Amino acid sequence: MITDLVNISDLNQYLYCPRRLYYLMFFKTQEINVHLADGRGMHARQGRRGGWYREVYLRSERLGLHGKVDLIDIRNGAVPVERKRGYAYYENDLVQLAAYAMLLEEHLDEPVPLGYLYLYGTNARHPIGITERLRQKVTDTVADIRAMRVDSAPIFCENPRKCEKCSVVGYCMPYEARVLEEV
Repeated sequence: MITDLVNISDLNQYLYCPRRLYYLMFFKTQEINVHLADGRGMHARQGRRGGWYREVYLRSERLGLHGKVDLIDIRNGAVPVERKRGYAYYENDLVQLAAYAMLLEEHLDEPVPLGYLYLYGTNARHPIGITERLRQKVTDTVADIRAMRVDSAPIFCENPRKCEKCSVVGYCMPYEARVLEEV
């Protein structure tokens, strides 16, 4: 069982595919694929305008979380901003943003009801309300990650299209494993 703080980016990994996080967490396996390299490059080339703090590390023993917020926009109160390389965002991105908001709330001792997802693909910021449902999803996902065990690999992702962009597909080998299971 895991007892250390959960990295917030692991929430996103787990919700994308629990098996992906399993390989990253227990076997330290990650290939640098085009999607990962492109995302890292986008972060490195980010704008330098004022009105925000960049890459702020926060941690909370109470929440069992730690992580580095991409940006904290301080122009209208403290608002976390999570940057993504694509053209759309998904539930796992919302949960990641909510976790950053929860860490920021604890750090500032004030409510953080809003966050933004910035999409490089559209060059647009999307306001996201930090709802009670998202907060509960953060708490539940932390518990699920802490319950992971090295001797019990999660099932394969239900959406095989996710495997096409996955940086651990060479270790997970979902296609090959499914063929072997059919034999």
